[in-house]
Amino acid sequence: MRRRIPGLAIAVVTIVGAAGCGSSSDSTSGASASGSGKTTEVKVGIVPIVDVAPLYLGKQKGFFSSRGIDLAMVSAQGGAAIVPGVVSGQFQFGFSNPTSLMLAQTKGIAVKSVINACTTTGNTTTDVTGVMVKKDSPIKSAKELAGHTVAVNTLKNIGDTVVREAVRKDGGDPSKVKFVEMAFDQMPAALAGGQVDAAWMGEPAQTIARSQGARSVTAPFAETDPELTLATYFTSTKLTQENPDLVKRFKEAVAESLTYASAHQDEARQAATTYTKIDATVLKNLTLPLWPTETNLASVEKLASLGEQDGLFGDAKPDPKALFQ
Repeated sequence: MRRRIPGLAIAVVTIVGAAGCGSSSDSTSGASASGSGKTTEVKVGIVPIVDVAPLYLGKQKGFFSSRGIDLAMVSAQGGAAIVPGVVSGQFQFGFSNPTSLMLAQTKGIAVKSVINACTTTGNTTTDVTGVMVKKDSPIKSAKELAGHTVAVNTLKNIGDTVVREAVRKDGGDPSKVKFVEMAFDQMPAALAGGQVDAAWMGEPAQTIARSQGARSVTAPFAETDPELTLATYFTSTKLTQENPDLVKRFKEAVAESLTYASAHQDEARQAATTYTKIDATVLKNLTLPLWPTETNLASVEKLASLGEQDGLFGDAKPDPKALFQ
């Protein structure tokens, strides 16, 4: 049986940058609650993909302002770029995949996950990410990615980990896949132009690529685990100790946002247009992730095992229970 972590567990993600949070009133004491008339400016490091739509929707609906939070989102290429910013104090919270957070943990960086962000749909044909190839590519399956160049948004992270697992499960040699780093929004053009043989794309990139004739050869998140936790929102351990009230209010607002987005998917799609360039055709065809408020610990432990197998953590060993509970 799969073990789940309550959505009130603690998690955070950040982006490298100068310290200093900034607040309209009291950004460090935690005194500015929803009923005090004061608000706290909260910056969240995010990756501009459809997965974070609930945050934007929750801000629009007032789920954060009603709890005394003035929410601001700042984009980064991937979760690995966000962690240092959270630790430095540039961001109070961040969006990051579990592998990035476990990498931080094994390097002695004090972060904690606070609440789930998104989960795979479990659909191995059409998921929130897919490895896309050109329509006329000779690559027909995951195992045939061996010997070819595949773009991922961040090297030595969750992308190459799950792509390797998809290749491995399909009978191919994962060690022969050549990975290159590239931002999601650059991937459709790079694939069409022949700069890479394949690209592991999130949304809206993969829907844009499909509209240009590309096709998917594997959905590696779903292939790895049909209930895989893709990302959580996290913060620094320091913030959980110094401002537990802010963490609590942020967590509550995110939980309400996730629940609302799950029940109002058309509104979630529309919210994605505020931070990505999506036309009407792409918008209606987007594959959305699932947005439960609980983190699937068993799936995170699987990512930890795969990361160890691929040598991501060096001689260190991640402790998912300590990080995600």
